[in-house]
Amino acid sequence: MNSQVGGDDGARGTGAPLPPHPTLSRFYQRDDERPAFIDGLFDASAPHYNRISRLMSLGTDRAYRRRVLLESGLAPGNTMLDVACGTGLVADLATRIVGPGGRVVGLDRSPGMLREAVGRGHLHLAVRGTAEHLPFDDDSFDFLCLGFALRHLSDLRATFGEFRRVLRPGGTALILEITPPSSPLSHQLFGFYLKALVPAIARIGTRNRAAQSLMTYFWHTVEHCVPAETIMDALSQAGFSRTTHRVKLGVFSEYTARK
Repeated sequence: MNSQVGGDDGARGTGAPLPPHPTLSRFYQRDDERPAFIDGLFDASAPHYNRISRLMSLGTDRAYRRRVLLESGLAPGNTMLDVACGTGLVADLATRIVGPGGRVVGLDRSPGMLREAVGRGHLHLAVRGTAEHLPFDDDSFDFLCLGFALRHLSDLRATFGEFRRVLRPGGTALILEITPPSSPLSHQLFGFYLKALVPAIARIGTRNRAAQSLMTYFWHTVEHCVPAETIMDALSQAGFSRTTHRVKLGVFSEYTARK
């Protein structure tokens, strides 16, 4: 699947807040309770997160991330911002791509995740913060990546406005996400895998209850995430141009947008 929308290059994200999914009352009762809930899951799961990622992707996650970074234009010498960097799974590969002349900055709201990323040496600089209020100057980065974390934001419009602000002219934003398959049968099988098998694998593989809870929550955010058309429209409203959406293997959504 490929789609393309041109944006007004001078616009900024405006309008009412756009959450990535509705309130998930199974996990929290009000949206203002969600940040603390998410922080608790990620902090407690941080030491096990890389193992969970390998198990969930059957060991293919590293090769996939490297390929999509290169295909989206990350190059030697670039300055890149990894938003919601987690334990540095994307940043590790990005650091190798940009080389000694480049720089990779990681931002995350979870202290536990940042500690893991720093401890593994994946970042040139680690910053605690949120995507909706990036603590960086205008025109600071050549490339920006948000890897599988869009569903954990509070406002896509504010986030995409911030993405455009901190990118240099000609810079690229890459957003990676999981999209449920369109086929009813594939959707049912994929749902069983993410909702039942992955949480069980996470619990057995890590012996960590928070890791199991995180993977259970993961599926619900995937299932209820806003559609690709809404994400594309929000990118366009934020002023991005040359905005594209591709779906690989029926479930991996790749959005790219140029400032």
